[in-house]
Amino acid sequence: MGRIIAQTTVTNRLDEDKSIQCGMLVDTGAGALFLPRSWKERLGRFLRTEPVTLVLANQEVVSGEACAPVEIKIEGFRPVWNEVVFLDADSGGDEEFEPLLGYVILEQAQAAVDMVGHRLVPVPNIDMKQMQGLDRAVLHRQVAFRP
Repeated sequence: MGRIIAQTTVTNRLDEDKSIQCGMLVDTGAGALFLPRSWKERLGRFLRTEPVTLVLANQEVVSGEACAPVEIKIEGFRPVWNEVVFLDADSGGDEEFEPLLGYVILEQAQAAVDMVGHRLVPVPNIDMKQMQGLDRAVLHRQVAFRP
């Protein structure tokens, strides 16, 4: 299988002069956007930071830090607001750590993976099919609990 690298800019929404632009490995097995912890200072201070625990593909449990808000702009797609998760690099140093762009960010930006062409392609609509049952339940509650 080929690798898909997406040119991406991450900007601190509290200080728009603080941003990082780089190629990120598209990883549909990851959920969020992951950067090396040593890059955190380049984005400055955040409104919210909190420790998170993550399980890697090899089942190793690691600690990270989720920071928000950031704007994430994948070249050719609409920008989205979310958080970035900073992780410690492997013992090989930051050169070994590849920034990862996960599926949650791809879905928000309306980007899909073209496995044949090894590229990202636009998705015309945000997929809400899994929400069909949920939206009826929420709507029912809103109607049922209105004063």
